Amino acid sequence: MRLNKIALSLAILGTVITSTANAARDTIQIAGSSTVLPYASIVAEEFGNTFPQFKTPVVGSGGSSGGLKQFCQGVGDNTIDIANASRKIKDSELAACKKMGVNQVIEIKVGYDGIVFASNAKKSAYKLRPQHVFAALAAQLPSNGKLVANPYTHWNQIDKALPNEPITLVIPASNHGTREVFQEKMVEAGCESYTYFKNLDKDAQKSACSNFRKDGKVIEISGDYTETLARLKTSPSAVGVFGLGFYDQNRDKLRVATVNNVAPSEKTILNGSYPVSRPLFFYVKGEHLKSIKGLQAYSEYFLSKKVSGKGSKLEKAGLISMSDKERAQVLADLKAGKAVK
Repeated sequence: MRLNKIALSLAILGTVITSTANAARDTIQIAGSSTVLPYASIVAEEFGNTFPQFKTPVVGSGGSSGGLKQFCQGVGDNTIDIANASRKIKDSELAACKKMGVNQVIEIKVGYDGIVFASNAKKSAYKLRPQHVFAALAAQLPSNGKLVANPYTHWNQIDKALPNEPITLVIPASNHGTREVFQEKMVEAGCESYTYFKNLDKDAQKSACSNFRKDGKVIEISGDYTETLARLKTSPSAVGVFGLGFYDQNRDKLRVATVNNVAPSEKTILNGSYPVSRPLFFYVKGEHLKSIKGLQAYSEYFLSKKVSGKGSKLEKAGLISMSDKERAQVLADLKAGKAVK
């Protein structure tokens, strides 16, 4: 009986300590997508100015996968409250969250973005197709029924209509949500344009389509878009992968490519004619909503028309806004505490 009382006391004490530790932190902690980073940073600053009773949230980067990994490390003061993501959370990530006690994962869509291919503003324009991009970065390509090492060194060897520039592709590393959208909508689409790869079984095709050359012509960036831009400065012939919002802020330095003869813009992304686009999200830890000061208020503030709607500061910064109807539904789901299942 005495042991049972001690165990019960320790359990209660543990709960009190956890709750106290959770309540002790009064600054919202955010990490994740480099695409969402500039938007979240603007909202965090505006939130701090608008609501002086709350501290300005701390916004970090690390990529969508990195942010969600931190997010799923558990519940409590030493874990982040929000993960920014440029893709939906995966089933495997959701399972990892639940394993660590994060059962209330609330998904909040904030708008849309396009993935663009851009080169030095002083260089010729590129008119790209998925097959061009795959042919530029694949380690091996089919020739006479077998795979050979990628022979291409210049873009115009792939297609005479492309510039006579040496191939250097600066792409996001695997920790970025941008990489997954790039992989699906450009690399895999380009890979499947080859009959050889299309006829492989699913696993063999996935492996072949993900096998990038290692001869220095493909550079993977783990950091944010500023690092990609810096690489283009040191390699003036390089083509980099960026979010549309980042490109919009750096039009004086970059020349954007068309994809399938469509230029990226708000109009072409919303009507679906530009093929490389995606929704943007942040994920809120529902278990922290009542214990972390300002978390509910910040999440709702982000979804206000003034902050992320038409004519907002975020739209001017490059975010493609949701319709009022779609934003209202996302806000209603947040207020209802609707979690991802």
